[in-house]
Amino acid sequence: MLELCGVGYQPATATRPILQNVNLSLAPGSIGLVAGRSGGGKTTLLEVISGLASPDRGTISWEGQPLSSRQRRWLCGLVFQFPERHFLGLTVGQELKLGHRRLDSGRVEAVLEQVGLGGLSPRQLPEQLSGGQQRRLALAVQLLRNPQVLLLDEPTAGLDWAVRAEIISLLQVLGRERAVLVVTHEPELFRGAVTAGWRLEDGTLVPLAPAPLLTMP
Repeated sequence: MLELCGVGYQPATATRPILQNVNLSLAPGSIGLVAGRSGGGKTTLLEVISGLASPDRGTISWEGQPLSSRQRRWLCGLVFQFPERHFLGLTVGQELKLGHRRLDSGRVEAVLEQVGLGGLSPRQLPEQLSGGQQRRLALAVQLLRNPQVLLLDEPTAGLDWAVRAEIISLLQVLGRERAVLVVTHEPELFRGAVTAGWRLEDGTLVPLAPAPLLTMP
């Protein structure tokens, strides 16, 4: 269980907190959604959860144990809104192998198949992939780390309707094995696909009503 209790965050350059008294619980095997306007702090929330930023107050725990930023970086896999801006490998193969001393080719093939990129050449250039393929590649990079918590920043942004539906279906599959948290300014796209939801308002999470967005247990 991922738990945030009273989490607050205010960077030194900000005149007011971006996050304040944030409380959230998300169990493995569930998909949570945080809705909110662009620029409202959703990306910052993911950065704090993933360990890229440290909260000023409050605790972030996994299975009841408070975690340091370093521990959260091991626990979580974060896929950014525009993953192509964060690719470092010159080829798909290099991108997948970054950070791994040894990587079994069978596992790589299995993960690529899982995200719908089966048969993709490792010599393919990431910048030559479509937007949907780039999202899938970014997911594959994180899945090779086997995170317990998968964090996704606007995973459907800039994609056409067909690809959006494919990505959402993929997230539902991935959410069976881990906790998944999506942030988006278009919550209606995820109607029926998530099990818990909040809206980020003035730095605080407000629970979404169960219907019509959420699936029922």
